[in-house]
Amino acid sequence: MLAMPTTEAKWSSTEENIAQSAFDAAFHRETRSMVAEAKRQAELSATPEDLWALNDFLSARRHYLDGKYDFHHESLVFVLAQLAKEGWLELSELDGLSADKIAKIRVLTLM
Repeated sequence: MLAMPTTEAKWSSTEENIAQSAFDAAFHRETRSMVAEAKRQAELSATPEDLWALNDFLSARRHYLDGKYDFHHESLVFVLAQLAKEGWLELSELDGLSADKIAKIRVLTLM
């Protein structure tokens, strides 16, 4: 599981809804990409070893994504920044968050 830094940021219900929507959209984008890669690997599989490699890929991705997509207020700024930095989330999807949160997320995407 990924160890994310934490922050004491307070989230209004509106901000929480915006963050949840953006978070969910990023999750769906990343999992769609993973499904496409799994299908590609499955189509190329010709041996049992290829299937075991696909199983290993899926197991590793599940573990990684379960840790990464953890919606807790304490680490949410960092998670959203990571998702934006990786290209799974557009900063415009966070419109409506406080200027302070947006600024922190923008700075973190540069690190």
